[in-house]
Amino acid sequence: MRIAVTGSSGKLGRATVERLRADGHDVIGFDLVGAPGFGFTRVDLQDYGQVLDALLGVTARHEGLDALVHLAALPVNGLVPDAATFTNNVTATFHVLHGAVRAGIDTIVTASSITAMGFPDFAHLTALPVDETYTEANNTYALGKVAEEAISAQLVGWREGLSITALRFTNVVDPDEYGSFERAGDPEYRRDLLHSYVDSRDGAAAVALALRHAAPGFEVYNVAAPDSGMTVPTAELAARHYPDVPVVKQLGEFETLMSIDKARDRLGFEPQHLWRDEYARWRAEQATP
Repeated sequence: MRIAVTGSSGKLGRATVERLRADGHDVIGFDLVGAPGFGFTRVDLQDYGQVLDALLGVTARHEGLDALVHLAALPVNGLVPDAATFTNNVTATFHVLHGAVRAGIDTIVTASSITAMGFPDFAHLTALPVDETYTEANNTYALGKVAEEAISAQLVGWREGLSITALRFTNVVDPDEYGSFERAGDPEYRRDLLHSYVDSRDGAAAVALALRHAAPGFEVYNVAAPDSGMTVPTAELAARHYPDVPVVKQLGEFETLMSIDKARDRLGFEPQHLWRDEYARWRAEQATP
Protein backbone atom coordinates (compact mmCIF):
# COMPACT_ATOMS: atom_id res chain seq x y z
CA MET A 1 0.00 0.00 0.00
CA ARG A 2 0.92 3.64 -0.25
CA ILE A 3 0.82 4.85 3.36
CA ALA A 4 1.36 8.25 4.97
CA VAL A 5 2.77 8.35 8.52
CA THR A 6 2.33 11.56 10.48
CA GLY A 7 4.91 12.18 13.17
CA SER A 8 7.41 10.22 11.09
CA SER A 9 10.41 11.80 12.81
CA GLY A 10 9.32 10.74 16.31
CA LYS A 11 10.45 7.66 18.22
CA LEU A 12 7.50 5.50 17.24
CA GLY A 13 7.23 7.21 13.87
CA ARG A 14 10.77 6.28 12.84
CA ALA A 15 10.27 2.65 13.86
CA THR A 16 6.91 2.51 12.05
CA VAL A 17 8.26 3.94 8.81
CA GLU A 18 11.13 1.42 8.91
CA ARG A 19 8.78 -1.50 9.62
CA LEU A 20 6.23 -0.60 6.95
CA ARG A 21 8.93 -0.14 4.32
CA ALA A 22 10.45 -3.49 5.31
CA ASP A 23 6.99 -5.00 4.76
CA GLY A 24 7.06 -3.68 1.19
CA HIS A 25 4.82 -0.63 1.51
CA ASP A 26 5.44 2.73 -0.13
CA VAL A 27 5.67 5.09 2.85
CA ILE A 28 5.75 8.87 3.00
CA GLY A 29 6.35 10.78 6.21
CA PHE A 30 4.39 13.89 7.15
CA ASP A 31 6.00 15.97 9.90
CA LEU A 32 7.46 19.37 10.66
CA VAL A 33 11.00 17.97 10.51
CA GLY A 34 12.53 15.11 8.56
CA ALA A 35 15.18 14.12 6.08
CA PRO A 36 14.55 15.73 2.67
CA GLY A 37 13.81 13.23 -0.05
CA PHE A 38 11.09 11.25 -1.75
CA GLY A 39 9.94 9.70 1.53
CA PHE A 40 9.13 12.91 3.37
CA THR A 41 6.98 16.05 3.03
CA ARG A 42 6.88 18.87 5.57
CA VAL A 43 3.27 19.34 6.70
CA ASP A 44 1.94 21.59 9.47
CA LEU A 45 -0.92 19.58 10.94
CA GLN A 46 -2.37 22.71 12.57
CA ASP A 47 -3.19 23.98 9.06
CA TYR A 48 -6.16 22.07 7.66
CA GLY A 49 -5.46 23.29 4.15
CA GLN A 50 -1.98 21.80 4.22
CA VAL A 51 -3.27 18.55 5.69
CA LEU A 52 -6.04 18.05 3.14
CA ASP A 53 -3.77 19.03 0.26
CA ALA A 54 -1.07 16.59 1.43
CA LEU A 55 -3.58 13.76 1.81
CA LEU A 56 -5.02 14.32 -1.65
CA GLY A 57 -1.61 14.33 -3.32
CA VAL A 58 1.85 15.89 -3.31
CA THR A 59 3.73 16.49 -6.56
CA ALA A 60 6.73 14.17 -6.85
CA ARG A 61 5.59 12.28 -3.72
CA HIS A 62 2.21 10.64 -4.24
CA GLU A 63 -1.07 10.90 -6.15
CA GLY A 64 -3.29 9.36 -3.50
CA LEU A 65 -3.04 7.21 -0.38
CA ASP A 66 -4.32 3.75 0.49
CA ALA A 67 -3.89 4.16 4.25
CA LEU A 68 -2.91 6.64 6.92
CA VAL A 69 -1.05 6.20 10.21
CA HIS A 70 -1.43 9.17 12.57
CA LEU A 71 1.26 9.29 15.26
CA ALA A 72 2.04 13.02 15.45
CA ALA A 73 1.40 14.80 18.76
CA LEU A 74 2.94 16.71 21.60
CA PRO A 75 3.84 13.50 23.48
CA VAL A 76 3.37 14.58 27.10
CA ASN A 77 2.03 17.34 29.30
CA GLY A 78 4.52 20.05 30.25
CA LEU A 79 6.15 20.86 26.91
CA VAL A 80 3.64 23.69 26.48
CA PRO A 81 0.89 24.95 28.84
CA ASP A 82 -1.85 22.42 29.55
CA ALA A 83 -4.61 23.92 27.42
CA ALA A 84 -2.19 24.23 24.51
CA THR A 85 -1.37 20.51 24.76
CA PHE A 86 -5.05 19.64 24.36
CA THR A 87 -5.69 22.19 21.61
CA ASN A 88 -2.61 21.23 19.58
CA ASN A 89 -3.20 17.49 19.69
CA VAL A 90 -6.95 17.41 19.20
CA THR A 91 -6.80 19.97 16.40
CA ALA A 92 -4.10 18.02 14.58
CA THR A 93 -6.01 14.77 14.94
CA PHE A 94 -9.27 16.29 13.77
CA HIS A 95 -7.54 17.79 10.74
CA VAL A 96 -5.91 14.47 9.87
CA LEU A 97 -9.00 12.28 10.41
CA HIS A 98 -11.48 14.64 8.77
CA GLY A 99 -9.09 15.28 5.92
CA ALA A 100 -8.68 11.54 5.40
CA VAL A 101 -12.45 11.12 5.24
CA ARG A 102 -12.67 13.90 2.65
CA ALA A 103 -9.78 12.38 0.69
CA GLY A 104 -11.47 8.97 0.58
CA ILE A 105 -8.86 7.11 2.65
CA ASP A 106 -10.61 4.09 4.15
CA THR A 107 -7.90 2.65 6.41
CA ILE A 108 -6.61 4.71 9.33
CA VAL A 109 -4.53 3.74 12.35
CA THR A 110 -4.09 6.38 15.03
CA ALA A 111 -2.10 6.58 18.24
CA SER A 112 -4.02 6.70 21.49
CA SER A 113 -2.37 6.19 24.87
CA ILE A 114 -2.29 4.51 28.26
CA THR A 115 -3.13 8.00 29.54
CA ALA A 116 -6.70 7.40 28.33
CA MET A 117 -7.09 4.64 30.91
CA GLY A 118 -6.22 6.35 34.19
CA PHE A 119 -2.57 7.47 33.98
CA PRO A 120 -0.82 8.49 36.19
CA ASP A 121 -2.87 7.65 39.31
CA PHE A 122 -5.25 4.88 38.18
CA ALA A 123 -7.27 5.82 41.24
CA HIS A 124 -10.66 4.56 40.05
CA LEU A 125 -9.88 1.24 38.39
CA THR A 126 -12.64 -1.36 38.40
CA ALA A 127 -10.55 -4.41 37.47
CA LEU A 128 -7.01 -5.66 36.82
CA PRO A 129 -5.49 -6.20 34.31
CA VAL A 130 -6.86 -3.02 32.70
CA ASP A 131 -8.44 -3.60 29.30
CA GLU A 132 -9.85 -1.39 26.57
CA THR A 133 -13.28 -1.09 28.20
CA TYR A 134 -11.89 1.25 30.85
CA THR A 135 -11.46 4.96 30.08
CA GLU A 136 -10.39 7.76 32.39
CA ALA A 137 -8.52 11.02 31.75
CA ASN A 138 -6.53 12.77 34.48
CA ASN A 139 -4.69 15.47 32.50
CA THR A 140 -5.15 17.44 29.29
CA TYR A 141 -3.01 15.11 27.18
CA ALA A 142 -5.19 12.20 28.29
CA LEU A 143 -8.37 14.21 27.79
CA GLY A 144 -7.26 14.85 24.23
CA LYS A 145 -6.79 11.14 23.61
CA VAL A 146 -10.27 10.38 24.97
CA ALA A 147 -11.69 13.09 22.70
CA GLU A 148 -9.79 11.71 19.70
CA GLU A 149 -11.13 8.22 20.31
CA ALA A 150 -14.67 9.64 20.52
CA ILE A 151 -14.17 11.56 17.25
CA SER A 152 -12.94 8.39 15.55
CA ALA A 153 -15.90 6.37 16.79
CA GLN A 154 -18.27 8.89 15.23
CA LEU A 155 -16.44 9.39 11.95
CA VAL A 156 -16.68 5.72 10.96
CA GLY A 157 -20.43 6.23 10.72
CA TRP A 158 -19.98 8.96 8.12
CA ARG A 159 -18.88 6.68 5.30
CA GLU A 160 -19.48 3.01 4.63
CA GLY A 161 -16.30 0.96 4.75
CA LEU A 162 -14.23 3.40 6.80
CA SER A 163 -11.89 1.71 9.32
CA ILE A 164 -10.22 3.58 12.18
CA THR A 165 -8.10 1.72 14.72
CA ALA A 166 -6.83 3.46 17.86
CA LEU A 167 -3.80 1.91 19.52
CA ARG A 168 -3.37 2.72 23.21
CA PHE A 169 0.41 2.69 23.48
CA THR A 170 2.15 2.59 26.81
CA ASN A 171 5.61 4.15 27.26
CA VAL A 172 7.61 3.44 24.10
CA VAL A 173 11.23 2.40 24.66
CA ASP A 174 13.93 2.58 21.97
CA PRO A 175 16.70 -0.05 21.85
CA ASP A 176 19.20 2.42 23.34
CA GLU A 177 16.98 3.32 26.31
CA TYR A 178 17.02 0.10 28.34
CA GLY A 179 19.51 1.43 30.87
CA SER A 180 16.57 2.82 32.83
CA PHE A 181 15.51 -0.74 33.69
CA GLU A 182 18.24 -0.84 36.32
CA ARG A 183 15.40 0.22 38.64
CA ALA A 184 13.28 -2.84 37.82
CA GLY A 185 13.38 -4.05 41.43
CA ASP A 186 11.91 -0.83 42.84
CA PRO A 187 8.13 -1.30 43.39
CA GLU A 188 7.59 2.37 42.55
CA TYR A 189 9.34 2.10 39.17
CA ARG A 190 6.86 2.66 36.32
CA ARG A 191 3.97 2.74 38.78
CA ASP A 192 2.41 5.60 36.79
CA LEU A 193 2.46 3.29 33.74
CA LEU A 194 1.00 0.22 35.48
CA HIS A 195 4.66 -0.91 35.35
CA SER A 196 4.28 -1.42 31.60
CA TYR A 197 6.43 -0.62 28.56
CA VAL A 198 6.68 -1.49 24.88
CA ASP A 199 9.68 -1.59 22.57
CA SER A 200 9.41 0.83 19.63
CA ARG A 201 9.87 -2.08 17.19
CA ASP A 202 6.95 -3.94 18.76
CA GLY A 203 4.88 -0.76 18.68
CA ALA A 204 5.61 -0.52 14.96
CA ALA A 205 4.62 -4.18 14.56
CA ALA A 206 1.27 -3.38 16.20
CA VAL A 207 0.71 -0.64 13.63
CA ALA A 208 1.51 -3.04 10.80
CA LEU A 209 -0.90 -5.63 12.21
CA ALA A 210 -3.66 -3.05 12.67
CA LEU A 211 -3.32 -2.06 9.02
CA ARG A 212 -3.35 -5.70 7.91
CA HIS A 213 -6.44 -6.57 9.94
CA ALA A 214 -8.36 -3.33 9.39
CA ALA A 215 -12.11 -3.80 9.12
CA PRO A 216 -14.94 -1.28 8.77
CA GLY A 217 -15.74 0.44 12.06
CA PHE A 218 -13.79 1.64 15.07
CA GLU A 219 -11.65 -0.47 17.39
CA VAL A 220 -9.32 0.26 20.31
CA TYR A 221 -6.39 -1.96 21.28
CA ASN A 222 -3.89 -1.78 24.13
CA VAL A 223 -0.26 -2.03 23.02
CA ALA A 224 2.30 -3.12 25.63
CA ALA A 225 4.88 -5.81 26.23
CA PRO A 226 3.43 -9.03 27.67
CA ASP A 227 5.57 -8.68 30.80
CA SER A 228 5.90 -5.85 33.27
CA GLY A 229 9.13 -3.89 33.38
CA MET A 230 9.79 -5.30 36.83
CA THR A 231 11.57 -8.03 38.78
CA VAL A 232 8.80 -7.78 41.39
CA PRO A 233 5.96 -10.32 40.79
CA THR A 234 2.88 -8.75 39.26
CA ALA A 235 0.50 -10.10 41.92
CA GLU A 236 2.63 -8.42 44.58
CA LEU A 237 2.53 -5.12 42.69
CA ALA A 238 -1.26 -5.33 42.30
CA ALA A 239 -1.74 -6.03 46.01
CA ARG A 240 0.63 -3.24 47.00
CA HIS A 241 -0.69 -0.46 44.77
CA TYR A 242 -4.32 -1.48 44.09
CA PRO A 243 -5.45 -3.55 47.09
CA ASP A 244 -9.15 -2.81 46.55
CA VAL A 245 -9.23 -3.51 42.80
CA PRO A 246 -10.45 -7.00 41.81
CA VAL A 247 -7.98 -9.13 39.83
CA VAL A 248 -10.14 -10.85 37.23
CA LYS A 249 -7.71 -13.48 35.92
CA GLN A 250 -4.84 -15.64 37.13
CA LEU A 251 -1.75 -13.49 36.63
CA GLY A 252 1.50 -14.85 35.30
CA GLU A 253 4.50 -14.15 37.51
CA PHE A 254 5.49 -10.99 35.64
CA GLU A 255 2.41 -10.50 33.44
CA THR A 256 1.55 -6.97 32.35
CA LEU A 257 -1.26 -5.17 34.18
CA MET A 258 -2.13 -3.44 30.89
CA SER A 259 -4.01 -6.25 29.18
CA ILE A 260 -3.01 -7.04 25.59
CA ASP A 261 -5.36 -10.01 25.28
CA LYS A 262 -7.56 -8.27 22.70
CA ALA A 263 -4.62 -7.36 20.46
CA ARG A 264 -3.27 -10.89 20.75
CA ASP A 265 -6.61 -12.50 19.92
CA ARG A 266 -7.70 -10.23 17.09
CA LEU A 267 -4.46 -8.92 15.58
CA GLY A 268 -1.99 -11.67 16.41
CA PHE A 269 0.13 -9.19 18.33
CA GLU A 270 3.03 -10.90 20.11
CA PRO A 271 5.88 -8.59 21.13
CA GLN A 272 9.37 -9.89 20.44
CA HIS A 273 11.60 -7.39 22.25
CA LEU A 274 11.41 -7.91 26.03
CA TRP A 275 13.30 -5.85 28.56
CA ARG A 276 15.29 -8.65 30.20
CA ASP A 277 16.93 -9.53 26.89
CA GLU A 278 17.33 -5.91 25.85
CA TYR A 279 18.71 -4.87 29.22
CA ALA A 280 21.26 -7.69 29.09
CA ARG A 281 22.29 -6.54 25.63
CA TRP A 282 22.58 -2.96 26.89
CA ARG A 283 24.73 -4.06 29.84
CA ALA A 284 27.02 -6.01 27.51
CA GLU A 285 27.41 -3.00 25.26
CA GLN A 286 28.31 -0.80 28.23
CA ALA A 287 31.00 -3.29 29.28
CA THR A 288 32.58 -3.38 25.83
CA PRO A 289 35.70 -1.15 25.64
